[in-house]
Amino acid sequence: GTTQREQKEGLEFGHDDYRRIAAHCADRGIEWSASAWDIESQLFLREFDLPFNKVASPILGHWPLLREIASEGRQTYISTGMASIEEIDEVVELFRGQECPFQLLHCNSTYPMRDQDANLLCIPLLRERYQVNVGYSGHESSGIKVCVAAVALGATTLERHITLDRAMYGSDQAASLEVHGLRTFVSTVRAIPEILGTGTKDITDAEQAVREKLRVDLVG
Repeated sequence: GTTQREQKEGLEFGHDDYRRIAAHCADRGIEWSASAWDIESQLFLREFDLPFNKVASPILGHWPLLREIASEGRQTYISTGMASIEEIDEVVELFRGQECPFQLLHCNSTYPMRDQDANLLCIPLLRERYQVNVGYSGHESSGIKVCVAAVALGATTLERHITLDRAMYGSDQAASLEVHGLRTFVSTVRAIPEILGTGTKDITDAEQAVREKLRVDLVG
């Protein structure tokens, strides 16, 4: 299609497609979920007893759907792209009022996003303001460095788009990771906690051996 609507309609899965996805994932022990953009779709997804819900950034103004999702009491990841802090306040109030567990995802809803628009310092800001875990939903085309920085700032969840070929036709291909990029992404992110360390200043065993050879102790 030539318009975004035509593109989305051409890519849209039917009910049987989702049932095949569910069966495939069940056979391989893979958790999966989907993000509904209307109440009918949300009600359909209940058929699969998904491990979590995902609220896409454009849905933050769809209050009937937000109330439907919050009423389930299921862990929910809420993307915050294109939203003001006051709008996020209202969504947080709804989910807390329904006692629905949630996590916020900092997000900039441009495809692809420029690195200078990431504004990752919103991660600690949101965490402090709402006292919840905060993740990052990325749409950048510059690889994984923004996500690495997000984890270093305390992001507890990462979301990235995946594609077989970034040169394929579509609105979000350039902002996606290919399979080899996904492998690098996962291995790098998993190494970050060890790299960050404990936050205490100790002499490591490796340092001690060097200290014995190089350390100068001179009292004047």
